[in-house]
Amino acid sequence: MRSGFPAALAAYGLWGLLPIFFKLLHHVGPFELVAQRVIWSLVLILILLAARRALGPLWAALSTPRLLLPLTASSLFIAINWTTYIWAVNDDHVIAASLGYFLNPLVNVALGVLVLKERLRRGQMLAIGVAAVGVAIMAAAALTTLWISIMLALSFAFYGLVRKLTPVAPMAGLGAETLILTPVALAYLGWLSGHGGLAFGQDSFTTVMLVVSGAMTTVPLVLFAVAAHRLPMATLGLLQFVAPLLQFLCGVLLFGETLSHGQMVSFALIWLGLILFASDSMAAARRNRPATA
Repeated sequence: MRSGFPAALAAYGLWGLLPIFFKLLHHVGPFELVAQRVIWSLVLILILLAARRALGPLWAALSTPRLLLPLTASSLFIAINWTTYIWAVNDDHVIAASLGYFLNPLVNVALGVLVLKERLRRGQMLAIGVAAVGVAIMAAAALTTLWISIMLALSFAFYGLVRKLTPVAPMAGLGAETLILTPVALAYLGWLSGHGGLAFGQDSFTTVMLVVSGAMTTVPLVLFAVAAHRLPMATLGLLQFVAPLLQFLCGVLLFGETLSHGQMVSFALIWLGLILFASDSMAAARRNRPATA
């Protein structure tokens, strides 16, 4: 718990600021951006694993059928998530993207209860109920872009669930996922280059930023994988409100997207739910302290 909490907070903080990064690459198509993220993430992961002399778990994961199948599924989920998110940001739907990540914690909680048989305290159920009302109000105020939000919420929730249930180290798992996606990424970049549409190499700024996208992808995903292994799904889900809040603020304050009264009410309810959840968690920790001692 102690190591999982800061890892989750750092991951969600970095994800919350991603709209700023991708807006700088608005001239690059979403499919090329995803392909470049895959390639440069793989390069960085292989360097890190080689430096730690930890390439063995990566090859073991790829050569074990019972691990390869779930890793293929998680790579598919994360590819869908990346593509949808980048398209939404660069098409001026940052608020819709943030709603997807507001929905995602509720999906995480549902998966934790239904699949992992996690139990919620009454205080947690109250907090989740209040937050769910807030998300419902926000969804009603943005029906035309709701598909973006649902796609992001479901793809990332199932990604987190698969990674939690797959006994692979975070870095090795991410390396396996990027290796699985690499042939498709290389094929697409090759096709794009042959048709004169490749943004990579057109100018130094774009090229450098595309290379940096590997680090912007790898670091928060590794932190998230660490947190997913060490935190209950309910706790992980509620902490994730940090990322969409930052994304929402980017959309409103930096990119000039409009905010309705319904969305303002929904955010108030979501933060009330967060306060209730945090208060319940601290109270439970105080109750358990004497017994642990």
